[in-house]
Amino acid sequence: MIAKLAEDNPHLTQRDIERVVNVILERMIVALEDGGRVELRGFGALSVRSRDARAGRNPRTGEPVAVEAKHVPFFKSGKELRERLNAD
Repeated sequence: MIAKLAEDNPHLTQRDIERVVNVILERMIVALEDGGRVELRGFGALSVRSRDARAGRNPRTGEPVAVEAKHVPFFKSGKELRERLNAD
């Protein structure tokens, strides 16, 4: 992605583009850590969902394993992305 942005924006250095991309990604992570939602218009939205603790199984041995509660990222695609993926 950085190489493509550098190619499309020759007036910027690759190092500057990399810094901008890293700042954007870091801000997205911080927003999610704070319980917020990140929306990229036309692409989709990222949010955090909670998963309760549960009993799982070790797939190799079949023995029960306690799985702790956790927070996981959730992505919901935007309408424009879905339409473009399903265009004939």
